[in-house]
Amino acid sequence: MSEYYIGAHVSASGGVENSPLNAHAIGANAFALFTKNQRRWDAKPLTQESIARFRERCAELGFGPEQILPHDSYLINLGHPEVEALEKSRAAFLDEMQRCEQLGLKYLNFHPGSHLKQLDEDVCLQRVAESINLALDQTRGVVAVIEATAGQGTNLGHRFEHLAAIIDGVEDKSRVGVCLDTCHIFAAGYDLRTQEACEATFAEFEQVVGFQYLNAMHLNDSKGKLGSRIDRHQCLGAGEIGWEVFRYIMRDQRFTGIPLVLETIDETLWAEEIQQLRRFAADPAA
Repeated sequence: MSEYYIGAHVSASGGVENSPLNAHAIGANAFALFTKNQRRWDAKPLTQESIARFRERCAELGFGPEQILPHDSYLINLGHPEVEALEKSRAAFLDEMQRCEQLGLKYLNFHPGSHLKQLDEDVCLQRVAESINLALDQTRGVVAVIEATAGQGTNLGHRFEHLAAIIDGVEDKSRVGVCLDTCHIFAAGYDLRTQEACEATFAEFEQVVGFQYLNAMHLNDSKGKLGSRIDRHQCLGAGEIGWEVFRYIMRDQRFTGIPLVLETIDETLWAEEIQQLRRFAADPAA
């Protein structure tokens, strides 16, 4: 039976090599991180010392590449309608992919992009796929993991059909996948509040995208209501979704073997939330 990899998006302050320590401290066996400042375009290259320490600490603490989910900069828009801004985003995305390569990581999680009311949705989705192809051509081994969005503003990726369209345009299907964020997909209109709702939503995901492309999940409750298109995370069980989807995920083998990452709003509760998820996996009555 495959294992559940549960963790949180931890700080890499002071260097990426500190993120495995921060994950271990909360009892995680998975984690997410930023490999550079997520709100700046420029970043110093990773030092050989940082790379070596990161790899050593991951090995010592039992974090394999399949348990780690780096996230790219929030500034990147791989579907940008303007040529200059698109090129800047593509260059930054390539740098992020190369950082993952240097660190020996398997995944790079990213938000697909926004049309900014200047491009047709289908054209923008095609542009995102082209951006991914360019990065994959210049790197090896790292999988581009498209995060489903809440659909705020002009962001794409809030329909399973958007994710499928991007994947369809990627040439190397072995190096593209999806991260489902429970808050995002709920805000986008996919109900998760009951077991029946979960079964319907994940059946639709299987039909439109396919579980073979599910590489990661973000586990978050939602402050916004179903279909609100508002990206506001909440602690597990304290929002509009409730506990049922998290019970469902922790009892379904389709969600094993991939990083399941908390981005909930109170990091002092992360260790407790991780243990609650583990209780769901161990005891169906929990």
